[in-house]
Amino acid sequence: MFLAALLLLSLCREKRIKLTVLVHSIWNSCLASVLHIFIAGPCARSLHIHQGAGRRAQPNAVLEKVFTSITKNPDSRHLDGLSKQLDWEVRKVQRWFRHRRNQDKPSTHTKFCESMWRFTFYLCIFTYGFQFLWQSPWMWDTRHCWYGYPYQAMTPGLYHYYVTELAFYWSLMFSQFTDIKRKDFLIMFIHHLATVSLISFSYVNNMARVGSLVLCVHDASDFLLEAAKMTNYAKYQRLCDFLFIVFSVAFFITRLVIYPIWVLNSTMFESWAIVGPYPSWWLFNVLLLVLQVLHIIWSYLIARIAIKAILRGKVGNDVRSDIESSSEDESASPTQGFKTSPHPCKGENGTNGHCASAKARAQNHNSW
Repeated sequence: MFLAALLLLSLCREKRIKLTVLVHSIWNSCLASVLHIFIAGPCARSLHIHQGAGRRAQPNAVLEKVFTSITKNPDSRHLDGLSKQLDWEVRKVQRWFRHRRNQDKPSTHTKFCESMWRFTFYLCIFTYGFQFLWQSPWMWDTRHCWYGYPYQAMTPGLYHYYVTELAFYWSLMFSQFTDIKRKDFLIMFIHHLATVSLISFSYVNNMARVGSLVLCVHDASDFLLEAAKMTNYAKYQRLCDFLFIVFSVAFFITRLVIYPIWVLNSTMFESWAIVGPYPSWWLFNVLLLVLQVLHIIWSYLIARIAIKAILRGKVGNDVRSDIESSSEDESASPTQGFKTSPHPCKGENGTNGHCASAKARAQNHNSW
C-alpha cells in the first residue's frame, strides 16, 4: 500500500509536493491517533458509548470452518446440510452465522471515534478553505480562474490548502481497506481515486484556482454527515434527524446546483472561451463529470432515505449501513416487518416520540 502511494505520487513532477504530501499523510495519521485516544475516546465514554463486545457466536468448529473457508453467507443448500449435520434448526444456524458476521464488525465506540476525526478535519479544512476563498477574486468571478492561465502564481495559502487536502484523500483512499466497510465501498473508492487524480492533475497543470472551488464545494456538507453519525451513535435521535435534514439540503444544493452551475460551467465553457481548447481540457472535464455522476448516485440514495424518513417519521435505514439487521433471517419473528433503522430510538416512536417498547429499541441498534 505504501509502495503504491509512492508510485502514484511519482506522477507529480515536483519533489517538494511529494515530500510534503507524505509528511502531511503521516501527520494526519498521528493526529487521528491522538484525537482518538485523548479526545474522541473520552467523549464517547462520557456519552456512554463503550467498547463492550457485542453478542458473540458460540464456539463451533464445523460452522467456523465453513465461515472461514467456504462462505460467510450460506445459501439454503448449505443451511440445510449444516442443519442436518449438527442436528440444529435452520434458524439456529442462520442466527449463528449472523452473530459470527457481526462479531468481526467494529463497535459503536470505534465508529464514533472515526466519525469524530473526520468531522474535525472536514470542519477545519472547510473553514480554512472558505476563509481563504472569501478573499480570492475567483470565488466571486470564476473567469479569474482562467485569466493569465497557465502563468498563475501559487500563493502559500493555496499551496497549503491543496497539499493538506491531497494528503487527507490519499490517507482516506488507502485507509478505506482497513476502516469500517460500507455498502458503497466501490463508489467511495472511485470517488477518492477521482479526487486524488483531480487534485494532483490540477496542481501539476496549474489549475489550482478552480480546483480550490471543487474542494470547497465538496467539504461544505461532509462535516454535517459526520456530525449526524456521531449523534446517531450517541442515541440523540432528534438532533440526528435535524442534522441529517440539514446535511441533505446542503448536499443537494452544493453537489447538484452549485457544483454544475459554478464549477462545471467555468471548466467547460468559460475556460474554452478564455483559454481555448488546451491539451488537458478533455481529461480534466471528464474527471469532473465522473464526480458529478457520483453526486447524482448519492443524491438518489439520500433522497431514498429522506422519503423513508417522511413515511416513518424518522430517518430510515441508511444505505451505507455497516451492521446487519438484528432481525435478519428471523422470518418467524413478529417484528420482521419492522425494518432496522440506523438511528437508535430515543424518545418517541418517531422523530419526537417514545419507542413502543424496549424490544423495538433493541431492534434498532444499527447505525451508519
